[in-house]
Amino acid sequence: MSARTIPLFPLKTVLFPDGFLPLQVFEVRYLDMIGKCISNQSEFGIVSLAEGSEVRKMDNKEVLAPVGTIAKIDEWGKPQPGLIRISCIGGTRFKILSSEQLKHGLWMADVEAMENDHNIPIPQELQIASDMLQSLISALQKKVGEGGELPMRSPYRLSDCGWVANRWCELLPISLTEKQHLLALDNPLLRLELIQDLLDQLGLSESV
Repeated sequence: MSARTIPLFPLKTVLFPDGFLPLQVFEVRYLDMIGKCISNQSEFGIVSLAEGSEVRKMDNKEVLAPVGTIAKIDEWGKPQPGLIRISCIGGTRFKILSSEQLKHGLWMADVEAMENDHNIPIPQELQIASDMLQSLISALQKKVGEGGELPMRSPYRLSDCGWVANRWCELLPISLTEKQHLLALDNPLLRLELIQDLLDQLGLSESV
């Protein structure tokens, strides 16, 4: 796959493919970048911070994770000067080939797209993970009501290993390092197997 150069938005979170991420943008380096993405209908990369703070400081050393996700701006608004609110949807994962922090703090990187997850049906022994997620979605829909915002976007591909695994990766109380490891896995079936192990460890699957 060919490489391309994109701006990066380092965060203390992990965006997964098809994931939903709302952001409040107020730093100058990102206001300019997001403004250009909106104007040009272009994308940027979300990458987790292995070290450093999201907000730029004089002594802040930002260390980027090697794998990130393309972010597509779904909605945006400018409630006041110096603030942009955006909603992003996760696209293709990528590997960082090289990166450079510009003088005003923005990161630019040469990235290579990773292969998208293959659509693998959920095997019977892992079906409980899908059933639990479906129950959670139904409960959230009742709670927020019609027109309310859920932490995930439809279509709900509850029979697909990768989609179900990715939504649990976003929802479960696991470390940034664990989430990053799960993001980088090439095999969506393995990702879901690890998620099922986590559900068992947390005692969540026993309550179903």
